[in-house]
Amino acid sequence: MYLDYDESVAMASALKKESGNFADKIKMALFSSALSLTNVAKETSGSKLGVGAQNVYWIEKGGYTGEVSSSMVKAVGAQYSLIGHSERRHLFGETMHQTRQKIEAVLEAGLTPVLCVGEKTEEKEADKTLIIVEEQLRAALDGLVWPAGRELIVAYEPVWAIGTGLACDPVEAENVHSHINSLLGELVSGTIPVLLYGGSVRPNNVVEYLKQPHIHGVLVGGASAKMDSWMEIVKVCTA
Repeated sequence: MYLDYDESVAMASALKKESGNFADKIKMALFSSALSLTNVAKETSGSKLGVGAQNVYWIEKGGYTGEVSSSMVKAVGAQYSLIGHSERRHLFGETMHQTRQKIEAVLEAGLTPVLCVGEKTEEKEADKTLIIVEEQLRAALDGLVWPAGRELIVAYEPVWAIGTGLACDPVEAENVHSHINSLLGELVSGTIPVLLYGGSVRPNNVVEYLKQPHIHGVLVGGASAKMDSWMEIVKVCTA
């Protein structure tokens, strides 16, 4: 909810105009609110910019007032959906079982899920980071048959780093990503995972994350809500 409808559409339009300068160097997707998703998809049409939903419900249709299904967001132009974002888990009480249901629904609809995992402050302090991340990954993916040719995107977003300015040390983040990569080789065979880091990503730290061998990209929150900081991140990533 960083950007309202008009701001979301304006951002999409501005990024499309700029995308010719970076589209051949990096892959970018915009995850707008459900209300602006249709027009964000229209604004970015004809470009290499991807579009994703911030959340979906796991049942296609029925008496579920206020929810939006995977097939609905696919129909208006989305290619991706965030699944299990920390705010969904910890602010709205989304369970790991519900996250699994959403993964299955998104795959069935033909979308690519961006599965978010990460630990809270108290879990980090108790040295349970890898335990929590593994638990979340197994709950979401264990026994799942992954469609051939579909990307597997996982974003490690330590909850304690989101919106706090307390970015995870790049080497520490790499250790977690390396563990995730190993687990995915066990849980989902036959796919090459795309691993992202999210949590207080800024222009002054993004390159250090991308230097790490198992960090392939970033999931940007607050810094993506303003065109200048967003383009600064793009600039340093494509230098």
